Amino acid sequence: MAKRKPRTVPGVRAAAPGAAKPVSYSRAEMTEIVLPNDANPLGNILGGRVMHLIDIAAAIAAHRHSNRYVVTASVDYVDFRSPIKVGELIILKSSVNRVFHTSMEVGVKVFSENVLTGERKHCSSAYVTFVALDEQGRPHPVPPLILETAEDRRRWREAAARRRIRLAHRYKRPHR
Repeated sequence: MAKRKPRTVPGVRAAAPGAAKPVSYSRAEMTEIVLPNDANPLGNILGGRVMHLIDIAAAIAAHRHSNRYVVTASVDYVDFRSPIKVGELIILKSSVNRVFHTSMEVGVKVFSENVLTGERKHCSSAYVTFVALDEQGRPHPVPPLILETAEDRRRWREAAARRRIRLAHRYKRPHR
């Protein structure tokens, strides 16, 4: 059987595995309509559903940057600023903020969009850390990140501060 040519994703440039990649290479956007089965009795999307979508949007950015399977290592911060109602769109935008040796921090912003008026609101933000894996499921080094804008540089600096806090609060086993 002939080998298939890999499909490309519109707007995503091919990059050599292991080569440094710009932040824009990892950017992802997901859009879904909020349905009744996504909502609580008040007609607002469930927080757990938002977190599920955040994890998926963040994983897409991490996959694009690393060209590897990735696993969620931590969720450092999630805030819920305003509810998203049934019938509105939920839009998630993600990109890699910083890479470490085998891990990456991905930032995700969540917006709602009223389909009747077009009004968009920033509803949530999150920072998710992923670890890239090799074929045996072990941590694998990730490519360096190329910062393109002042905003990229700000997010890169802030990611280092969040990592220091995360590592300082890491669970420590009690002495035996």
